[in-house]
Amino acid sequence: MARVFTVSDSITIDVSADTAYEAVSRPADMGRWSPENLGTSGGSPAGPAGLGTTFVGRNKRGGFRWSTRCTVTAAEPGRRFAFRVHAIGLNRPLLRGPIATWEYRFERAGGGTRVTETWTDDRRAWPTFVANAFDRVATSGKTFATFQKRNIEVTLRNLKRELERGQEPERENDTAH
Repeated sequence: MARVFTVSDSITIDVSADTAYEAVSRPADMGRWSPENLGTSGGSPAGPAGLGTTFVGRNKRGGFRWSTRCTVTAAEPGRRFAFRVHAIGLNRPLLRGPIATWEYRFERAGGGTRVTETWTDDRRAWPTFVANAFDRVATSGKTFATFQKRNIEVTLRNLKRELERGQEPERENDTAH
């Protein structure tokens, strides 16, 4: 089976592109929607992240927790927000290397906005058999592409729910992965 390096999904949200962008461009708030991300660590910017901003993301999967260092690679209000994950570690992201890129695109759709979230596996130098073996251990039997496809679906549903209702989302638990 060929290795999948990119997965994405979209959802239409009944808010403006600027409102959707404003929410997504605040990495500290990502834990409100993501089944895996817990937001950012202290010292990371709390507001919208601009181009070149570096932040430390906090993550969890079941009982396992880790941190990542990320840099914003696109910050076009109302259009596109992206960041690259380039270091990982348990308490501090010390292991450097290309890991992943996350991108969000915002397009007008009727009276709302189509939000597209894309994950790209940046571990291109990893042989497929090594990546697949690591992924299956880290995700309880799935490749990262399959695992991230579900995470994206959950994140987008939670984002839609919160932005349309102005309420905290009912966060889906990641233990079902």
